[in-house]
Amino acid sequence: MKTKVFLISVLLMLCISIWITPQNASAQGGAVSFQVFYNELSPYGTWVNSPDYGYVWMPNVGPGFTPYSTNGYWVLTDEGWTWVSNYSWGWAPFHYGRWYNDPHHGFMWVPDNEWGPGWVTWRRSADYYGWAPIGPGVNINVAYSSGYNVPYNQWTFVRNRDFGRRDINNYYVQSSNNVTIIKNTTVINNTRMDKSRNVTYNAGPERNEVEKRAGKTFTPVTVKEISKPGQNLSNNQLQIYRPQVQKNISGGKKPAPSKVENLNNLKPVKEQTTSPQHGPAPAKQPQQQPKQNPAPAKQPQQQPKQNPAPAKQPTPPQHKAEPGKPQSTPPQHKAEPVKQQPAKQQPQHNAEPAKQPQQQPQHNPQPAKQSTPQQHNPQPAKQPQHNPQPAKQQPQPPKENPSQNKEEDNNPHKLL
Repeated sequence: MKTKVFLISVLLMLCISIWITPQNASAQGGAVSFQVFYNELSPYGTWVNSPDYGYVWMPNVGPGFTPYSTNGYWVLTDEGWTWVSNYSWGWAPFHYGRWYNDPHHGFMWVPDNEWGPGWVTWRRSADYYGWAPIGPGVNINVAYSSGYNVPYNQWTFVRNRDFGRRDINNYYVQSSNNVTIIKNTTVINNTRMDKSRNVTYNAGPERNEVEKRAGKTFTPVTVKEISKPGQNLSNNQLQIYRPQVQKNISGGKKPAPSKVENLNNLKPVKEQTTSPQHGPAPAKQPQQQPKQNPAPAKQPQQQPKQNPAPAKQPTPPQHKAEPGKPQSTPPQHKAEPVKQQPAKQQPQHNAEPAKQPQQQPQHNPQPAKQSTPQQHNPQPAKQPQHNPQPAKQQPQPPKENPSQNKEEDNNPHKLL
């Protein structure tokens, strides 16, 4: 009985150990499938079925995103120069797989199973360090050779003294200088072999060389694996999730994203960059400006309508006595000032006041024929405002004439 109990207990312990071991291996970075990428990255982007590369991932980031350039920096670790991303999903696309730039939809990520500190090609010159993402399907030996050509606008360069900064994004050289810089650079072929994973990668510039050119020392940071997706740099440790990914899984359900978009249904890069934050905003401003310009243009139209109102009140008492006097004076003020005043007012009120001088000549001929200036007093009424002195001199002669008539007492008898 004791023997049977012992054997049964041993078998139970073996079963428990067999069941627990795979769970611990998976929790601490054991082998996983591409399904981990599909599940973990879905909240942060869109999975697309590409005719060339299969399932590819497009991150939900702003315009101008460039892998290994936007929102991150290089840190020297025991694995070489390692890209530390500020994105929460950066543990995967910057250490597994490759990036390519779709001409219509921007950068997209192609998953792969090999882990590296950063899948980029490196260059250096006497003054600069530069790097660019390696495209999908490019052999490592080709990527780190002088024969591999990357479009110049995908390169990121910094001066030697600025390499290794945590805020390196503030020191990028303008891409318009890349063509000249690339001609004066050579490829950095500092390859290493990770025997535990059987992976060859490029560790980037040599530590001693960078310290000499930057004028400071760099202490390598230790890479520590964690059991959950994510990454964190603290206490001279880069804690990062980097499980062994199986490219091909025999049997079972084939890994696939839960939701896949068609490439033709995605908005092109031009439409994405002209989002409400970037495109329509400047487009609406020129449309609003013409609407605002007519507003001040309408004001000069109302001003001439208001001016005749006060002009009608002072004119009747000023010109009622004048028609009985010699008629030679009114034509002098009607003909000359009317022609001069519109010339002065037209430049003040631009094009719209020019319509009023067209109406004045229509009314000027009528007082000349009917000899009734009372109906058209508003037009000469503007003259006393601009020529107050002539208006005061005219009534003085008539005041002297009545005095002379009283002394002679001859004109009243003649009128009777």
